[in-house]
Parts: sequence; C-alpha cells; structure tokens
Amino acid sequence: MTAVAAHRGDSSRFRENTALAIRSAIDAGADTVEIDVRLTADGEVVVLHDPTLERLWGDPRAVADVGWAEVRELGGGDLRVPRLSEILPLFDGVDALLLIDMDSAEPAASAHAVVREHAGSARVAWCGHLEGMRVVRSLDGAAEIWLPWSRGAAPTAGELADLGPAVVNLPHHVVGPDLVEAVHALGARVSCWTVDDTVQARRLASIGVDSITTNRLDALREAVTGDPAPLTAAEERGRQRLIARDLAEWATAYVRTHAVGRVDTKANPADHVTAIDRGIETGVREVVAAQFPGHVFVGEEFGGTAVAGAPCWYLDPVDGTANLANGVPWTSFSLALVEGGVPVVGVVADPWRGTLVEAAAGEGAWVGERRLRMPSAEWDRAVDPLRGAIVSTELAGHRPWPGMVELVDSLADRYCTTRIMGSGTLTLAGVALGHGSGAVIGAFGAVDHLAAVLIVREAGGVVLDENGHDTLFPAWGGVLAAPDRRTAEALFALWRNGVACAAARPLSA
Repeated sequence: MTAVAAHRGDSSRFRENTALAIRSAIDAGADTVEIDVRLTADGEVVVLHDPTLERLWGDPRAVADVGWAEVRELGGGDLRVPRLSEILPLFDGVDALLLIDMDSAEPAASAHAVVREHAGSARVAWCGHLEGMRVVRSLDGAAEIWLPWSRGAAPTAGELADLGPAVVNLPHHVVGPDLVEAVHALGARVSCWTVDDTVQARRLASIGVDSITTNRLDALREAVTGDPAPLTAAEERGRQRLIARDLAEWATAYVRTHAVGRVDTKANPADHVTAIDRGIETGVREVVAAQFPGHVFVGEEFGGTAVAGAPCWYLDPVDGTANLANGVPWTSFSLALVEGGVPVVGVVADPWRGTLVEAAAGEGAWVGERRLRMPSAEWDRAVDPLRGAIVSTELAGHRPWPGMVELVDSLADRYCTTRIMGSGTLTLAGVALGHGSGAVIGAFGAVDHLAAVLIVREAGGVVLDENGHDTLFPAWGGVLAAPDRRTAEALFALWRNGVACAAARPLSA
C-alpha cells in the first residue's frame, strides 16, 4: 500500500509545522510527517519552513537574524514555533516516521545533533538540500536519506552510491511508470510531493509509488487505501486539465524568474528563440512523457509529428518571443491536447498579468473559479457590430499577411480600430476574455492557436476558418474568433474581401 506523508503536519487543519499540526497528523494515522527546520540567530533548531517571518507573522526579518527568545514569543500556545527538540518526543512509541526537510545545508549538523541527543525511540529520516544530506551522511552512516531528485530519468547506481538513499524523492509531475520501475530496480523506494488531488494520487499509487506527500492527509489516505480503482474517462480528463494547468503555472514562474540571456534566430533575424523557450519546452515534454505514456508531442522548438489514433499535445512555450527578446512584456504559454483531430484540453497563460485561462471540450472555459461567458454586443454596435470596436490581428512573422492591410483599411472605414500585439495566442484567447470584438489570424498554427480557439468556443464564442466553417483545427489558411455569430459574419466578410483583393492585386516589378 502507498504510504502517505503529512506535509508540515496536518496542515489543512492546523497551522503548519506546529506541534498541534504534527500531533494531529500522527493521530490521523500519517505514515510519515514531514517538517522543515531552520536555525535562529543563536543556533536553535526550530521547525519552520520559510526563511523569513513574513508570511506567517508579518515580520520581514530572516529567522537567522532573530534569536530564539524572540521567536518563541510569536503566536503563543498552539500557534508558536516549536524547537526540533520539542517535536521529537511526539514520535516516541508511535509508528509514524519523522521526515526532517531542509532547503540548505546550514541546519544539517545542528539538527542531526538534536536528533542524536534525543533519548527516545523516534524514527527519523532526512530529505531536502543535497549538500545537507551529505552532511547528515558524513555524521551518520546509518541515517535514512531521502534523495532529492527532480529529473524524469531515474538516477543511476553511481549517483546513489555516495548517499545510499533509502528513498528517491521527486516532484510528482515527473514520476512515471518507467522511473518507478528503474528506482525499484536500484533497491530504493519512490516518494513524490506535493499531491493534493485524489485522482492524481490514485494514478501514482497504481504505478507503484511508495509514498506521497500531501497537504490533504485524510483525503489522500482514503484515495490510496487498498487497490486504487482504475480512473474513469472523466477522471482522466480532469487529470489532464490538472497537469496542463500546473505546467502553465510553472511556465509562468519560469518566464518571470529566468533571464532572457542570449537571443538566437531561426528562419530569419526577426524569428527569435531564447533559452527560456527551450527550457520550458524541455520541462513540459518531460512531464507529459511521464504522466501520459502513449501520447505524442508537437512543440514549437523541438518539433514532433502527430500520429493517427494517438492523443497529441501541442505546445508553444513562449508565443511572442520577439516581444520577450526585445523587452516587451506581452507573451504567452499555450498547451493543448488533441484527440481525434479535435482539441479537448487547452490552457493559455499570460505570465506578465498573471492570467491563466483553461478549457475542456464540453466543460466550458475558466479563469480560476470564474466561468467565462461571452459579453453581448450592445450600444450603437447593434447597428454595426464592428463600429467603434477593436479587432486584433497579428503579423505573419515580421510582415503583413496577404489581405491584412486591406482588412485594416476596411475596418477603419467602419470606425473599427485594429491592434497588433505580438502574440497570436493572446490575440485569440483575448476574445474570450472580452478583449475587443474579434480577432483574425492570417495563418493558423496548431502549436500557437489550438488552446486559444478551444477557449473561445467553450466561452460561447464563434471560431471560423477561411472557408467560413466552424472548426477548431483548420486544415489550411487562417482563423477568426468573435464573441457572437453576427460579429463573426461581419468580420469574416471583410477578411475574405481583403484576401480576395490581395490575390487579385498584380505583383510589383
């Protein structure tokens, strides 16, 4: 049976890392209770996750700059910060394992000294910072080490040799059946963190994961008790949405925290690519391969080919790389799952405004808990739905696409303003968010646009291909999105007329 580790104690019910949360986790039957340790200014080992007191106490000072006498006064009673020496007795005579985590090597020696001096029977294991684990191993050849690992490929026997870990501890997104099998073959167990979704927990248990760390102790214990039932189609769809959403949130953080660095070009000097593009695509591919064996992948940077009958993920890690390379904060992340030639899951993230939009076929489009519904066209646009409106489009690379200039002129004649922002993904998805009254893209690209058109459709909007057909995966040409049929038809007429005019125009000498 898969064991369950309580993350910072029973943290969904009580203040994390407090004695009350830890006692509650033990009483609730947690197999393992994970806590975090830090050092105060005077060297006390305290049970606290954050490097500062800001999040829990509103005090911006670092814990390392505050003495124990002051730290112990915070909160008081069941809310106070405990010392490690006060927590160890809670594990005497019980089955639960105490897992001590640290995000630097600094507290390792002091924490180990506290454990060594404890006279009780508490069972202790160690996880977290790799150098911290090396310190613990140097002090105790028999210590139980949980090796920190973040890659989807299992460590080799050589990589395990110096620490001799009992457990390989990973973020759950990269844990797939091949990794579990490989780690078990090396004689170690597999643990993953932090899983609060019961469906994902059941999936991990079904592939042989030995331990799952969670904030939802009771729910996860129930989910993995016994032989987990196979996932239903609806549960698997929900899991696909969960993973896509998690990847979008991760990509958002990645864009905002990594330097652009060197900018390379591909087809021409205006076709940019950065290490951020490649880094995000590499990470997403690794997660999709682990979570959905048998699915195929097509990405902007490393390509790929759809296979008939196989679910296929389409990714643009940074749509709007020209903007990113030139310091313009208008880019997006686009990820879509296609089954049978139709997008069924899509997520678009705007890392600069912190907006994440997701959709699933037949389930609507959402921003967080808010379901998107297209606004109705009102005011004098009841006469002309384009009058006084804004329509967005995008260049074909760095040039106007055939018919684009004619479309802009026609829109101007209707007192409709055109915007060109530099991310086709955001241009289309923005229609679902009420950003303007429509969008026209001169050439549909699956990696860029599939998620966005699904979002528009699920929000109640209209998506047309260059033939005027309702489709989410045009076989050729461009794509149009609008909030309603009347606006879509008015915009489509101008679009097609622009393209026809461009085709009839004689080539210049």
